[in-house]
Amino acid sequence: MTNSPDNHPFIFRYRLKTRGYLNAVSSRREFEGVLIRVGGGFGCIHPWPELGDPTLEKCLADLRGARHWPIVRRALRCAEYDAAARSHEDSLFEEMEVPPSHATLATADVTEISRAAEAGFAVVKLKCGISLAKEADFLTAMAGEFPALRWRLDFNECLTTEAVADFLTCLPEAVRKAIDFVEDPCPYAEAPWKELHRRTGVELAVDLEATVLSAAAQVMIIKPAIDEPFPLAEAAIRHHQRVVLTSYMDHPLGQTFAAWEAARLELQFPGLTGVCGLQTHHLFAADAFTEGLGPWSPVFQAPAGTGLGFDDLLDALPWTRHY
Repeated sequence: MTNSPDNHPFIFRYRLKTRGYLNAVSSRREFEGVLIRVGGGFGCIHPWPELGDPTLEKCLADLRGARHWPIVRRALRCAEYDAAARSHEDSLFEEMEVPPSHATLATADVTEISRAAEAGFAVVKLKCGISLAKEADFLTAMAGEFPALRWRLDFNECLTTEAVADFLTCLPEAVRKAIDFVEDPCPYAEAPWKELHRRTGVELAVDLEATVLSAAAQVMIIKPAIDEPFPLAEAAIRHHQRVVLTSYMDHPLGQTFAAWEAARLELQFPGLTGVCGLQTHHLFAADAFTEGLGPWSPVFQAPAGTGLGFDDLLDALPWTRHY
């Protein structure tokens, strides 16, 4: 996408407020990002510096011309797809089927797990790594109380290989069998991950360091906000890995882009994508955009409108030309 007058970017700065801490590596409760408008299409830049992204200001500087950062390039690609559909007054979700989602929970709370089960979720993802002993006790209790649920545990690489092995092997066997996968338990390395999988019998998912060479994982996590899905999906097929697409815990527009990419990937590779992580708007204070995604549910509700939706809401924002 060239920087011509017709597709010069406009931006709108937003701030999301969370209902609680979102993971083991961030103590923030407010998150800034920008929506971009380029050539009639819209995208979202929502960096996580704690996870290795450039700061928002660095992203905005990159947006002015260089566009080296993947998170900036992917937002521009989102705007390009969105603009094409809006120009024909079509929804990007027409004749598309979005895979179901797990329930992403930021805190170990039995009320939230009960709420997820009542909403129909079959898989729950817990953010872990702050207090392993308490988390082990909680997981054991919840696996007993909700035997039909499967569990995904995300540690954001905050543990050592030995700490992960100790945590998993100390769990009762029935609880280990209820774990669908452990995501980023420690920094990715081929030999340690192979040994960890052998010792624990638990599948490992690679996220932060997901590349076409991440063959030691059993699950490939793809985040359309920063990843080009198709090369990673093709690599996953070669490595006999499962594929899970997730949002970037970002603005509902970015969440919607992730959902559309998940549907597009499933259309190209039927059966490749499993239960995804596309429902994260409930983690933030409600607003008109989150309401456009409907109630918290395993089933993604595409927002009304053309392209990625939200037509009236996006048109009403006070856009600023980004020089």
